Amino acid sequence: MGSVKDLEIIKKPTREEMGIGRFHFSDRYSVFDWGEMPDHIEWKGAALCIMGAYCFERLEEKGVRTHYRGLVDEKGRLIHFDELENPTNIMEIHLVNVYKPRVYQDGNQLKYDYSVYTPELKNYLIPLEIIYRNGLPEGSSVFKRLSMGLVTLEQLGLDHMPKPGEKLAKPIFDVSTKLEKHDRYITWDEAKRIAGLKDEELEEIKRILFIVNETITEVASKAHLENEDGKIELAFDDQRRLMVVDVVGTLDECRFTYNGIQVSKEIARIYYRRTEWYRAVEEAKREAAEKGIEDWKSLCKVQPPKLDPKLRGIISKMYMAAANAITNRKLFNVPSLAETVKEYEEYIGELR
Repeated sequence: MGSVKDLEIIKKPTREEMGIGRFHFSDRYSVFDWGEMPDHIEWKGAALCIMGAYCFERLEEKGVRTHYRGLVDEKGRLIHFDELENPTNIMEIHLVNVYKPRVYQDGNQLKYDYSVYTPELKNYLIPLEIIYRNGLPEGSSVFKRLSMGLVTLEQLGLDHMPKPGEKLAKPIFDVSTKLEKHDRYITWDEAKRIAGLKDEELEEIKRILFIVNETITEVASKAHLENEDGKIELAFDDQRRLMVVDVVGTLDECRFTYNGIQVSKEIARIYYRRTEWYRAVEEAKREAAEKGIEDWKSLCKVQPPKLDPKLRGIISKMYMAAANAITNRKLFNVPSLAETVKEYEEYIGELR
Protein backbone atom coordinates (compact mmCIF):
# COMPACT_ATOMS: atom_id res chain seq x y z
CA MET A 1 0.00 0.00 0.00
CA GLY A 2 1.28 3.43 -0.95
CA SER A 3 -0.04 6.82 0.09
CA VAL A 4 -2.31 7.10 -2.97
CA LYS A 5 -2.45 3.67 -4.59
CA ASP A 6 -2.30 0.02 -3.56
CA LEU A 7 -0.26 -2.66 -5.29
CA GLU A 8 -1.65 -6.15 -5.88
CA ILE A 9 1.12 -8.62 -6.73
CA ILE A 10 0.02 -11.30 -9.20
CA LYS A 11 3.49 -12.62 -10.00
CA LYS A 12 6.55 -11.55 -8.01
CA PRO A 13 9.58 -10.30 -9.93
CA THR A 14 12.76 -12.35 -9.59
CA ARG A 15 16.32 -11.14 -10.03
CA GLU A 16 16.13 -12.22 -13.68
CA GLU A 17 12.46 -11.82 -14.67
CA MET A 18 9.83 -9.11 -14.35
CA GLY A 19 6.66 -9.87 -12.43
CA ILE A 20 3.06 -8.76 -12.93
CA GLY A 21 1.06 -6.50 -10.64
CA ARG A 22 -1.98 -4.28 -10.51
CA PHE A 23 -2.24 -0.73 -9.27
CA HIS A 24 -5.50 -0.03 -7.45
CA PHE A 25 -5.71 3.76 -7.55
CA SER A 26 -7.41 5.06 -4.41
CA ASP A 27 -9.17 8.32 -3.56
CA ARG A 28 -6.45 9.06 -0.99
CA TYR A 29 -4.09 11.96 -1.53
CA SER A 30 -0.75 13.11 -0.13
CA VAL A 31 1.01 16.48 0.03
CA PHE A 32 4.48 17.52 1.26
CA ASP A 33 5.64 13.86 1.67
CA TRP A 34 3.20 13.38 4.60
CA GLY A 35 1.52 10.25 3.29
CA GLU A 36 -2.21 9.62 3.57
CA MET A 37 -4.15 12.76 4.48
CA PRO A 38 -7.26 12.73 6.73
CA ASP A 39 -9.95 12.72 4.03
CA HIS A 40 -10.49 11.39 0.50
CA ILE A 41 -11.21 13.00 -2.88
CA GLU A 42 -14.08 11.15 -4.55
CA TRP A 43 -13.34 9.53 -7.95
CA LYS A 44 -9.75 10.78 -7.89
CA GLY A 45 -8.37 7.23 -8.19
CA ALA A 46 -10.31 6.32 -11.31
CA ALA A 47 -9.49 9.68 -12.93
CA LEU A 48 -5.75 9.20 -12.31
CA CYS A 49 -5.85 5.62 -13.58
CA ILE A 50 -7.55 6.62 -16.82
CA MET A 51 -5.30 9.63 -17.50
CA GLY A 52 -2.21 7.51 -16.81
CA ALA A 53 -3.33 4.69 -19.11
CA TYR A 54 -4.13 7.12 -21.91
CA CYS A 55 -0.67 8.74 -21.66
CA PHE A 56 1.14 5.38 -21.43
CA GLU A 57 -0.54 4.29 -24.66
CA ARG A 58 0.45 7.53 -26.40
CA LEU A 59 4.08 7.01 -25.28
CA GLU A 60 4.16 3.45 -26.58
CA GLU A 61 2.91 4.71 -29.95
CA LYS A 62 6.09 6.82 -30.01
CA GLY A 63 8.32 3.86 -29.25
CA VAL A 64 8.87 4.58 -25.56
CA ARG A 65 8.97 1.38 -23.51
CA THR A 66 6.75 1.37 -20.38
CA HIS A 67 5.67 -1.13 -17.72
CA TYR A 68 1.99 -0.64 -18.62
CA ARG A 69 0.04 -3.79 -19.59
CA GLY A 70 -3.52 -2.44 -19.76
CA LEU A 71 -6.62 -1.49 -17.80
CA VAL A 72 -8.81 -3.97 -15.92
CA ASP A 73 -12.52 -3.42 -16.52
CA GLU A 74 -15.49 -4.36 -14.31
CA LYS A 75 -15.58 -7.83 -15.91
CA GLY A 76 -11.94 -8.43 -14.97
CA ARG A 77 -10.74 -8.24 -18.58
CA LEU A 78 -7.38 -6.71 -19.50
CA ILE A 79 -8.19 -4.06 -22.09
CA HIS A 80 -6.79 -1.01 -23.90
CA PHE A 81 -8.10 2.47 -23.21
CA ASP A 82 -10.30 2.63 -26.33
CA GLU A 83 -12.11 -0.54 -25.20
CA LEU A 84 -13.08 1.04 -21.86
CA GLU A 85 -16.82 1.54 -21.36
CA ASN A 86 -16.90 2.76 -17.74
CA PRO A 87 -14.33 4.29 -15.38
CA THR A 88 -11.91 1.89 -13.69
CA ASN A 89 -9.28 2.41 -11.02
CA ILE A 90 -7.25 -0.75 -11.82
CA MET A 91 -4.17 -0.80 -14.08
CA GLU A 92 -2.05 -3.88 -14.79
CA ILE A 93 1.72 -3.42 -14.98
CA HIS A 94 5.04 -5.26 -15.19
CA LEU A 95 6.86 -5.35 -11.86
CA VAL A 96 10.57 -4.94 -11.17
CA ASN A 97 12.60 -5.19 -7.98
CA VAL A 98 12.93 -2.25 -5.60
CA TYR A 99 16.30 -2.16 -3.84
CA LYS A 100 16.43 0.49 -1.14
CA PRO A 101 19.73 2.23 -0.30
CA ARG A 102 21.15 1.41 3.14
CA VAL A 103 20.61 4.22 5.65
CA TYR A 104 23.37 5.05 8.13
CA GLN A 105 24.35 7.81 10.55
CA ASP A 106 27.52 9.84 10.07
CA GLY A 107 27.72 12.13 13.10
CA ASN A 108 24.60 14.32 12.85
CA GLN A 109 24.27 13.54 9.16
CA LEU A 110 21.88 10.94 7.75
CA LYS A 111 23.51 9.25 4.74
CA TYR A 112 22.55 6.64 2.17
CA ASP A 113 24.69 3.85 0.75
CA TYR A 114 23.75 3.22 -2.90
CA SER A 115 26.37 0.51 -3.58
CA VAL A 116 23.62 -2.03 -4.42
CA TYR A 117 23.18 -0.23 -7.76
CA THR A 118 25.77 -1.26 -10.34
CA PRO A 119 26.02 -1.05 -14.16
CA GLU A 120 25.45 -4.84 -14.27
CA LEU A 121 22.22 -4.91 -12.23
CA LYS A 122 18.97 -5.59 -14.13
CA ASN A 123 15.27 -5.57 -13.46
CA TYR A 124 15.10 -2.76 -10.88
CA LEU A 125 13.56 0.61 -10.12
CA ILE A 126 16.02 3.44 -10.69
CA PRO A 127 16.13 5.39 -7.38
CA LEU A 128 15.52 8.78 -9.01
CA GLU A 129 12.66 11.12 -9.85
CA ILE A 130 13.28 12.73 -13.23
CA ILE A 131 11.69 16.16 -13.63
CA TYR A 132 10.99 18.48 -16.56
CA ARG A 133 10.05 22.15 -16.23
CA ASN A 134 8.54 24.13 -19.11
CA GLY A 135 7.55 27.05 -16.93
CA LEU A 136 8.01 28.29 -13.39
CA PRO A 137 4.54 28.87 -11.94
CA GLU A 138 4.08 30.31 -8.47
CA GLY A 139 4.85 27.57 -5.96
CA SER A 140 7.60 25.98 -8.05
CA SER A 141 10.36 24.61 -5.80
CA VAL A 142 12.93 26.33 -8.04
CA PHE A 143 12.29 29.71 -6.37
CA LYS A 144 12.84 28.32 -2.87
CA ARG A 145 16.02 26.50 -3.94
CA LEU A 146 17.43 29.61 -5.59
CA SER A 147 16.65 31.82 -2.58
CA MET A 148 18.33 29.32 -0.21
CA GLY A 149 21.38 28.94 -2.43
CA LEU A 150 20.71 25.22 -2.98
CA VAL A 151 21.02 25.60 -6.75
CA THR A 152 22.53 28.18 -9.09
CA LEU A 153 21.13 29.78 -12.23
CA GLU A 154 23.97 28.15 -14.17
CA GLN A 155 23.07 24.67 -12.88
CA LEU A 156 19.48 25.23 -14.07
CA GLY A 157 20.64 26.54 -17.44
CA LEU A 158 19.17 30.00 -16.76
CA ASP A 159 20.83 33.32 -17.64
CA HIS A 160 18.62 35.50 -15.38
CA MET A 161 16.61 35.35 -12.17
CA PRO A 162 13.19 33.99 -13.15
CA LYS A 163 9.84 35.38 -12.04
CA PRO A 164 6.77 33.37 -10.97
CA GLY A 165 4.69 32.52 -14.03
CA GLU A 166 7.64 32.71 -16.42
CA LYS A 167 7.65 30.41 -19.46
CA LEU A 168 11.04 28.94 -20.28
CA ALA A 169 12.68 29.20 -23.71
CA LYS A 170 13.75 25.56 -23.33
CA PRO A 171 12.84 22.99 -20.66
CA ILE A 172 14.88 22.55 -17.49
CA PHE A 173 15.65 18.88 -16.76
CA ASP A 174 15.99 18.27 -13.02
CA VAL A 175 16.60 15.19 -10.88
CA SER A 176 15.99 14.20 -7.26
CA THR A 177 16.33 11.13 -5.09
CA LYS A 178 13.36 8.77 -4.93
CA LEU A 179 13.89 6.28 -2.09
CA GLU A 180 15.17 8.50 0.72
CA LYS A 181 12.96 9.52 3.62
CA HIS A 182 12.92 13.09 2.30
CA ASP A 183 13.62 13.47 -1.42
CA ARG A 184 16.44 15.88 -2.25
CA TYR A 185 17.49 17.51 -5.49
CA ILE A 186 20.88 16.36 -6.78
CA THR A 187 23.16 17.01 -9.76
CA TRP A 188 23.10 14.77 -12.83
CA ASP A 189 26.63 13.60 -11.97
CA GLU A 190 25.46 12.44 -8.54
CA ALA A 191 22.37 10.85 -10.11
CA LYS A 192 24.58 8.86 -12.46
CA ARG A 193 26.82 7.73 -9.61
CA ILE A 194 24.19 6.66 -7.08
CA ALA A 195 21.95 4.87 -9.63
CA GLY A 196 24.80 2.89 -11.23
CA LEU A 197 24.25 4.44 -14.67
CA LYS A 198 26.55 4.44 -17.69
CA ASP A 199 27.10 7.66 -19.66
CA GLU A 200 24.92 6.51 -22.55
CA GLU A 201 22.13 5.45 -20.17
CA LEU A 202 22.07 8.91 -18.59
CA GLU A 203 21.74 10.45 -22.05
CA GLU A 204 18.97 7.97 -22.91
CA ILE A 205 17.10 9.00 -19.74
CA LYS A 206 17.19 12.63 -20.88
CA ARG A 207 16.02 11.61 -24.36
CA ILE A 208 13.07 9.69 -22.88
CA LEU A 209 12.23 12.64 -20.63
CA PHE A 210 12.17 14.91 -23.70
CA ILE A 211 9.69 12.60 -25.47
CA VAL A 212 7.50 12.26 -22.36
CA ASN A 213 7.41 16.03 -21.91
CA GLU A 214 6.58 16.54 -25.59
CA THR A 215 3.83 13.89 -25.50
CA ILE A 216 2.17 15.18 -22.33
CA THR A 217 2.35 18.73 -23.67
CA GLU A 218 0.53 17.60 -26.85
CA VAL A 219 -2.12 15.68 -24.88
CA ALA A 220 -2.63 18.54 -22.41
CA SER A 221 -2.89 21.23 -25.10
CA LYS A 222 -5.90 19.46 -26.62
CA ALA A 223 -7.60 19.99 -23.25
CA HIS A 224 -6.46 23.66 -23.25
CA LEU A 225 -4.04 22.87 -20.44
CA GLU A 226 -0.50 24.22 -20.11
CA ASN A 227 2.03 21.54 -19.12
CA GLU A 228 4.14 23.53 -16.63
CA ASP A 229 6.20 20.73 -15.12
CA GLY A 230 6.05 17.06 -14.27
CA LYS A 231 7.97 14.02 -13.10
CA ILE A 232 8.59 10.50 -14.29
CA GLU A 233 10.08 7.37 -12.79
CA LEU A 234 12.15 4.86 -14.71
CA ALA A 235 13.29 1.27 -14.31
CA PHE A 236 15.51 -1.21 -16.11
CA ASP A 237 13.69 -4.28 -17.39
CA ASP A 238 15.14 -7.81 -17.29
CA GLN A 239 17.40 -6.96 -20.25
CA ARG A 240 18.51 -3.64 -18.68
CA ARG A 241 16.42 -1.62 -21.12
CA LEU A 242 14.94 1.61 -19.81
CA MET A 243 11.18 1.84 -19.35
CA VAL A 244 8.83 4.44 -17.88
CA VAL A 245 7.11 3.16 -14.72
CA ASP A 246 4.67 4.21 -12.01
CA VAL A 247 2.25 6.57 -13.82
CA VAL A 248 2.58 9.63 -16.06
CA GLY A 249 0.53 12.57 -17.31
CA THR A 250 -1.85 12.90 -14.36
CA LEU A 251 -2.81 15.79 -12.08
CA ASP A 252 -0.58 14.25 -9.38
CA GLU A 253 2.53 13.82 -11.55
CA CYS A 254 2.18 17.06 -13.52
CA ARG A 255 1.48 20.68 -12.74
CA PHE A 256 -1.06 21.87 -15.32
CA THR A 257 -2.61 25.31 -15.60
CA TYR A 258 -5.74 26.49 -17.41
CA ASN A 259 -5.49 30.17 -18.37
CA GLY A 260 -3.00 30.56 -15.52
CA ILE A 261 -5.17 28.77 -12.93
CA GLN A 262 -3.76 25.67 -11.25
CA VAL A 263 -5.33 22.36 -12.33
CA SER A 264 -3.40 19.78 -10.33
CA LYS A 265 -2.61 18.56 -6.84
CA GLU A 266 -1.11 22.02 -6.38
CA ILE A 267 -4.61 23.26 -5.42
CA ALA A 268 -4.47 21.13 -2.26
CA ARG A 269 -0.88 22.29 -1.59
CA ILE A 270 -1.97 25.95 -1.85
CA TYR A 271 -4.74 25.31 0.69
CA TYR A 272 -2.42 23.58 3.16
CA ARG A 273 0.37 26.15 2.87
CA ARG A 274 -1.90 28.51 4.84
CA THR A 275 -2.20 26.13 7.79
CA GLU A 276 -0.34 25.77 11.08
CA TRP A 277 0.26 22.12 10.10
CA TYR A 278 2.35 23.14 7.05
CA ARG A 279 4.54 25.39 9.19
CA ALA A 280 5.04 22.51 11.64
CA VAL A 281 5.98 20.17 8.75
CA GLU A 282 8.61 22.59 7.46
CA GLU A 283 10.05 23.01 10.96
CA ALA A 284 10.12 19.22 11.51
CA LYS A 285 11.94 18.66 8.20
CA ARG A 286 14.48 21.36 9.05
CA GLU A 287 15.11 19.92 12.54
CA ALA A 288 15.42 16.38 11.17
CA ALA A 289 17.98 17.52 8.58
CA GLU A 290 20.03 19.30 11.27
CA LYS A 291 19.99 16.31 13.66
CA GLY A 292 20.31 13.54 11.07
CA ILE A 293 16.94 12.03 12.00
CA GLU A 294 15.34 9.90 9.27
CA ASP A 295 11.74 9.98 10.53
CA TRP A 296 10.98 13.72 10.36
CA LYS A 297 7.26 13.05 10.90
CA SER A 298 7.98 11.96 14.49
CA LEU A 299 9.10 15.55 15.17
CA CYS A 300 5.88 17.10 13.81
CA LYS A 301 3.48 17.76 16.69
CA VAL A 302 0.57 19.01 14.54
CA GLN A 303 -1.78 16.78 12.55
CA PRO A 304 -3.10 17.91 9.13
CA PRO A 305 -6.65 19.28 9.06
CA LYS A 306 -9.22 18.06 6.54
CA LEU A 307 -9.82 20.00 3.34
CA ASP A 308 -12.69 22.47 3.27
CA PRO A 309 -15.59 20.24 2.02
CA LYS A 310 -16.48 22.76 -0.69
CA LEU A 311 -12.90 22.78 -2.00
CA ARG A 312 -12.73 18.99 -1.79
CA GLY A 313 -15.80 18.78 -4.04
CA ILE A 314 -14.25 21.18 -6.55
CA ILE A 315 -10.99 19.19 -6.61
CA SER A 316 -12.95 15.97 -7.18
CA LYS A 317 -14.75 17.50 -10.16
CA MET A 318 -11.45 18.88 -11.45
CA TYR A 319 -9.82 15.43 -11.54
CA MET A 320 -12.79 13.96 -13.38
CA ALA A 321 -13.21 16.90 -15.76
CA ALA A 322 -9.48 16.83 -16.58
CA ALA A 323 -9.68 13.09 -17.32
CA ASN A 324 -12.61 13.73 -19.70
CA ALA A 325 -10.78 16.60 -21.41
CA ILE A 326 -7.37 14.89 -21.71
CA THR A 327 -8.80 11.67 -23.14
CA ASN A 328 -11.53 13.44 -25.16
CA ARG A 329 -14.14 11.04 -23.74
CA LYS A 330 -17.05 11.72 -21.38
CA LEU A 331 -16.29 8.93 -18.90
CA PHE A 332 -17.33 10.99 -15.87
CA ASN A 333 -20.64 12.84 -15.55
CA VAL A 334 -19.30 16.22 -14.44
CA PRO A 335 -19.29 19.80 -15.81
CA SER A 336 -16.59 20.73 -18.33
CA LEU A 337 -13.07 21.58 -17.24
CA ALA A 338 -13.67 25.25 -18.10
CA GLU A 339 -16.77 25.34 -15.84
CA THR A 340 -14.91 23.60 -13.01
CA VAL A 341 -11.96 26.01 -13.23
CA LYS A 342 -14.44 28.91 -13.10
CA GLU A 343 -16.00 27.42 -9.95
CA TYR A 344 -12.53 27.22 -8.38
CA GLU A 345 -11.82 30.87 -9.31
CA GLU A 346 -15.09 31.89 -7.63
CA TYR A 347 -14.10 29.89 -4.54
CA ILE A 348 -10.75 31.71 -4.36
CA GLY A 349 -12.57 35.04 -4.77
CA GLU A 350 -14.79 34.26 -1.79
CA LEU A 351 -11.72 33.75 0.41
CA ARG A 352 -10.28 37.17 -0.40
